[in-house]
Amino acid sequence: MRTQRQVVDYSLQRRAVLRDVRKGTIGTLEVCDASPYLRNAATYHGEPTDERCPICRRDNLTLVHYVYGEELKQSAGQARKLAELPVLAMTLREFQVFVVEVCRSCAWNHLIERYVLGRDGLSADDPSISEAMGLVSHRGEGRR
Repeated sequence: MRTQRQVVDYSLQRRAVLRDVRKGTIGTLEVCDASPYLRNAATYHGEPTDERCPICRRDNLTLVHYVYGEELKQSAGQARKLAELPVLAMTLREFQVFVVEVCRSCAWNHLIERYVLGRDGLSADDPSISEAMGLVSHRGEGRR
């Protein structure tokens, strides 16, 4: 997405947790603790991946995208499908997206990425803004 910025990747933290699980320092019950709400969000709003669960290896992981921001009001904290994010990014000035990977079989879950989306990330002279907002037709003529 063009407006994605301030990306924080949690892959090093994830690797450290998985290393501790393999060493026995952390038990699987401590890391396989997804709430029923998170598991339902994975079922209904999640994006399936090709990556197997690192704990149980039975199921592929699912990515859940949670959105937070002042402009979202009551819908802040809701899980959204990935396809909804570009629409929100063109509609709202700024909001944060938290990406959580979830195994629906064993309840493994981990925050893998956080980033900011929104119109504030686009420059004012960017022609894609006018086109995305419907201010310019496909022939380049402005609305009247």
